[in-house]
Amino acid sequence: MMAPEILLGGVLLAALVLYALGAGADFGGGVWDLLATGSTAERQRDTIARAIGPIWEANHVWLILVVVLLFACFPLAFATVTIALHVPLTLMLIGIVLRGAAFTFRSYDRDDPGVKQRWSRMFAIASVVTPVTLGVCAGAVLSGRIRVDAATGEVSGGFMAPWLAPFPLAVGLFALALCAFLAATYLTLETSDVEVRRAFRVRAIAAALAVGILAWASFALSRGGAPAMHFGLSRQAWSLAFQLATGLAAVGAIAALWLERYLLARALAIIQVTLVVCGWGFAQFPALVVPDVTLANAAAPTSVLRAVLWALAAGALVLFPSLAYLFRMFKSGPSR
Repeated sequence: MMAPEILLGGVLLAALVLYALGAGADFGGGVWDLLATGSTAERQRDTIARAIGPIWEANHVWLILVVVLLFACFPLAFATVTIALHVPLTLMLIGIVLRGAAFTFRSYDRDDPGVKQRWSRMFAIASVVTPVTLGVCAGAVLSGRIRVDAATGEVSGGFMAPWLAPFPLAVGLFALALCAFLAATYLTLETSDVEVRRAFRVRAIAAALAVGILAWASFALSRGGAPAMHFGLSRQAWSLAFQLATGLAAVGAIAALWLERYLLARALAIIQVTLVVCGWGFAQFPALVVPDVTLANAAAPTSVLRAVLWALAAGALVLFPSLAYLFRMFKSGPSR
């Protein structure tokens, strides 16, 4: 039987995938809200608001799950990350709060163009900052710059050096591009307006190309900036098949967008992002914070882990049907 810490590590990875596919696209919607131009700019923004409105809060359930699991099941990892990365994590949390507040006030504040523009600008800027800082944290965790003394648990490496480096910053930009790509691809299916749909199609293709460039840049920088990830994605038994699958999904998504096969493009984009996040997890396995904090040495007592697994099983019986009902009610959308 699989050890409970391994099972919970899998749950953490699955939650991060779902957060990327849901909230990541919401952040990307803010990017396109900021960059909306041309004769269809206002219609683009209206489409983004309608797409995000019913579900943006629900998508954060996965981030909450990650935080709770780290705190309860892997306290050493939680302490290490929150100490070493408290600056980008604080910026990320501020971005999440400001983004949500701005989105709400833009809809319900007084009907004044100047007021709406200010809230729109805050919403868009926070939507850009949040995925960048999230990606920076992921890059820092992979980099090996965060060290933990095995005897005392003391975290070393400084508060800036682990994340203020080329590799984490490149991963931050990569995360932003990935969110923008997901959002634009999803948005092609959120409107029946042909002009708006084609505007998002162009943006999705441009973002897909940016994802490819930044993926290669991040991988190149990982040779010196995150050796464990570079080894995991290039020299493991599964590396070649994984890279081919991810590449095929990416090329297929671009081709589907070019041919205006939007439903297929969305499916392939989901596969691509899922593979990217899983590749990050597989590359650093069994480490939670490379190289010193692992699933085994950070785990809480087995009794706690088993209790959490039972709680997750019970919670899933409520959560997944509720989310399915939410999406069925609000995301049936226009004709595909």
